[in-house]
Amino acid sequence: MTVLGHASGPTQPDDVQRIPRRAISARQALNEAPEYGSAFSRGLRVELPGATMLLISGTASVDENGATVHASDFGAQLWRTYANITALLETEGAGWKDVVRTTCYLRDIERDYAQFNQIRTRFYREQGLDPLPASTGVQAIMCRPDLLVEIEAMAILPEGR
Repeated sequence: MTVLGHASGPTQPDDVQRIPRRAISARQALNEAPEYGSAFSRGLRVELPGATMLLISGTASVDENGATVHASDFGAQLWRTYANITALLETEGAGWKDVVRTTCYLRDIERDYAQFNQIRTRFYREQGLDPLPASTGVQAIMCRPDLLVEIEAMAILPEGR
């Protein structure tokens, strides 16, 4: 296989056994990334022995058409981001009580972290989370200049759910 003109090593045959996985989406809440030219799934459902793992890609304040929602309002963007992740979880029969880890990217962590933590605390309290998910906060430049926050999440479900 050649990637960008460089050999990337041997490819695996198609008959190699792989962990079952499939893309997940919530088209009623947010669009699919390939619709605007990006190559990733909004999330993956991975079937493991004894459990299912949901890997939610970095999710931001975008609508079902892919447009940024609440361009200059950090708090409103964060609430929309939580709503989008909730929609993705719900399509797989999951909720925030199944989330074990989040990674939270803030455009300006110094300016926005206090508000982020206040809203996150309120949101998690409303969800009845105990224990809270493990989490990391990172300052980052987003893929769009009007996005102020993006969150990725990992959830684990018991087998059969």
